Amino acid sequence: MIHMETVRLTASQALVRFLENQYISYIDMDGNEQEHKFVKGIFMLPGHGNVVGFANGVEQELKDMIVYQGKNEQGMAQAAVAFAKQMKRKQIFAVTSSVGPGAANMVTACGTATANNIPLLVLPGDVYACRQPDPVLQQVEQTHNLSISTNDAFKAVCRYWDRIVRPEQLMSAMISAFRVLTDPANTGAVCVAMPQDVEGEAYDYPESFFKKRVWRLERRPATEAALADAAEAIRKAKRPMLVCGGGVRYSEAHAEFLHFAETFNIPFGETQAGKSAVVWTHPLNLGGMGVTGCSAANDIAKKADLVIGVGTRYTDFTTSSKWLFKDNCKFVNINVSEFQALKLEAVPVVADAKDALPRLEKLLEGYKSGYTTEIAAAKEKWLKELERLDGITFEDKKSWKPIINDANADSAKRFAKDLNAQLCQTTVLGAINAMMDDEDVAIGAAGSLPGDMQRVWRPKAVDTYNMEYGYSTMGYEVAGALGVKLAIGDKHEVYAFCGDGSFNMLHGELITACQEHKKINICLFDNASFGCINNLQVGHGNVTLCTELRYRNKEGLFGDFMDIDYAKVAEAYGCKAYHVRTMEELVAAFEDAKKVKNRPVLFDIKVLPKTMTDGYGSWWRVGDTEVSERQENLDAYASHLEHVKDARKY
Repeated sequence: MIHMETVRLTASQALVRFLENQYISYIDMDGNEQEHKFVKGIFMLPGHGNVVGFANGVEQELKDMIVYQGKNEQGMAQAAVAFAKQMKRKQIFAVTSSVGPGAANMVTACGTATANNIPLLVLPGDVYACRQPDPVLQQVEQTHNLSISTNDAFKAVCRYWDRIVRPEQLMSAMISAFRVLTDPANTGAVCVAMPQDVEGEAYDYPESFFKKRVWRLERRPATEAALADAAEAIRKAKRPMLVCGGGVRYSEAHAEFLHFAETFNIPFGETQAGKSAVVWTHPLNLGGMGVTGCSAANDIAKKADLVIGVGTRYTDFTTSSKWLFKDNCKFVNINVSEFQALKLEAVPVVADAKDALPRLEKLLEGYKSGYTTEIAAAKEKWLKELERLDGITFEDKKSWKPIINDANADSAKRFAKDLNAQLCQTTVLGAINAMMDDEDVAIGAAGSLPGDMQRVWRPKAVDTYNMEYGYSTMGYEVAGALGVKLAIGDKHEVYAFCGDGSFNMLHGELITACQEHKKINICLFDNASFGCINNLQVGHGNVTLCTELRYRNKEGLFGDFMDIDYAKVAEAYGCKAYHVRTMEELVAAFEDAKKVKNRPVLFDIKVLPKTMTDGYGSWWRVGDTEVSERQENLDAYASHLEHVKDARKY
């Protein structure tokens, strides 16, 4: 009989010891093999359900991992998402919460992770497996099924879900969890729920379970047949276009993607996740594409006869709700996920981009696209528009174009009066972009800023743009800035671009940044509204309803705009803060902030509503109203029908 060495530990102690011994191995951008710990640390908010058993496991078994104290369960989990995203999915944080509302708070962050294919490990506390004290504090009882708890809500937003009801189940559960966390084709949020009684129960675990385990990020190779099919389709194309998706960055195929584009003279548009894989000045880089895209990418896309998608999910914002590309346009998709590779009736190449692109390049020897001057002309047209957007002022009515129509300029005029503000959003973005150092990282997520930034942001170095737009999670920005800072360290700065709506949703991790002496820069664009949603609301024929931050008067929420001093809020936490209402104040504040060390900075920037970018030949399918008493709604519905006729069906 073979004698197996065992060690008696509680489930929590075993879990932490296991996490301490997980490593990842991969080939980096330079072709060198790298190996390091996969779990950097744990974000923790102790409470009913994890403060006894799990906290004991952390106290006893913690070796190299770092523990950070979160301030909101969603916030700390969003920080973990941003960290893993900036680390290109090669390192993660685990996140633990109490039962009930603490666990439920993390559901949104799991949606963020899974929608963006970012690894996130959440370890929520759970109700008693033994059920003897039921109903316990914070337990939601379901009379038809007593096995259900709050944590079942994670199932819809996780790639893998499990509940440990016996301590020995931990072994198979964690192997499955890390299988998903390290799988490029299927990664996302992983939930392993821990009932609070089981957390403290012991088992004789095999010592082999705690030995160093190396998870390899294998590069899935393309089959020869798939590459041949793709090469045949590309050779037939005269006006091909590449889509640079997030998969280019995560596979570190930056050089291979660019060499492929240059070799065959194929221009490319960027998704939000793919932006900054290539610097903006490259002559083949057309910038953002789709609903929040620019004219250069969208003009070329409309005439493309073949699209080569590399590491993209083809969200409705990338395809303009499948309207941007015409019916005669063909697709070749290179993606590690078979599900994604088969979208839009494409010729699928199910493979890692870094492996597939050079091999496909060899099969296309002698091929060139049919472009002559079109690419340069499209870029030149957009550069002129960028120059206009950089110089918009409220006083110059020729340069200032309200995003909806002249009637809605009243909101901007009223805001300017109530808050004594004159700055325009695109002008501020251009100025900050120019003042940031090349290697500084920009991060954002929701509101009108992601659309403006996909169009006007000009990355000067690779991987310096961290935009969460798969889930467009309001509140990701501040927490995400902390996560990015933990990833990049103190050598470079991180700047979060956040609307007042997102800031009000979630900014508790600003306190964590103060606590940990981490300098993050919050560029808070305050237009006293949910600006992009107001644009959508009014632009499709509705009246303003709950999308502007105004005092109530006798007509409703139509009084003066609220002038909130967000700088004072930040100062109360311990941040360095600046009030910004003019360009001179912005420049002075930005230069002074560069001298600040070891604490967060917040720029309270008052920007005029309706001074965002707009359109550029895109369309977004939304729920327009077929029957209404308002003619504006009916006009919007008629436009909807016209666009639907030209949209691809699948």
